[in-house]
Amino acid sequence: MSLPRDIALDPWHALREHTAARVALGRAGSSLPTREVLAFGCDHALARDAVHRPLEADTLAEQIAAAGWPVHRVHSAAPDRATYLLRPDLGRRLDEASAARLAEVAAGAIRPPVVWVVADGLSSLATSRHALPLLEAARRIGPPAWAGAPVVVAEQARVALGDPVGELLGAALAVVLIGERPGLSSPDSLGIYLTWAPRRGRVDAERNCISNVRPEGQPVAEAARRLVWLATEAQRLQLSGVQLTDLSGPAAALPG
Repeated sequence: MSLPRDIALDPWHALREHTAARVALGRAGSSLPTREVLAFGCDHALARDAVHRPLEADTLAEQIAAAGWPVHRVHSAAPDRATYLLRPDLGRRLDEASAARLAEVAAGAIRPPVVWVVADGLSSLATSRHALPLLEAARRIGPPAWAGAPVVVAEQARVALGDPVGELLGAALAVVLIGERPGLSSPDSLGIYLTWAPRRGRVDAERNCISNVRPEGQPVAEAARRLVWLATEAQRLQLSGVQLTDLSGPAAALPG
């Protein structure tokens, strides 16, 4: 069977069947073909929209609660999206009202083994699409104690917002599910950040990350399996971050 003429002339073109990366774009004279210029503009618009799209926090919180999770709502110290994008430091801190609410929730409550922080981050689209399926997948294969763990829906949040949330609730482990910075082929990629003994002042080297959670990247089921393995090891070793290496491998059995 002979190959189509464009593939026969450009062997790189066949790679486009296997990746969403911008490869084998071709050329028109000294520039790109019109179709590729238009495709770039479309992907760029999708990425920008993902950054600015507000999280439908009410709807998401209702869906999570309907699935049987105890849900709390918080907001970072960034009052709006424009401030959030200009002041990353404010996205790492709770506003005063949210901190007071969590302190009230924690008063007299049992310290949870884990707190889930479902955050908009830089792609609320990713959070809306993948956070609840990830929670459900992790609950199915995780420790029984995870079933009643609190879920905190956070708006205008950065990864480090999980530290004060976990500290106020007295959680042994904080797991942040957050929309990642969109790429030109991935406007809905979810990131998972795991921190043992969360508290204000933790640094990124003290976290473990599972990234690119989406159907075209790392599937939810695989991400949940890796998360449960890392969380189990974090509890056993009482640490997370660069000292905790993901040795789960493909389809590895959980430790213990």
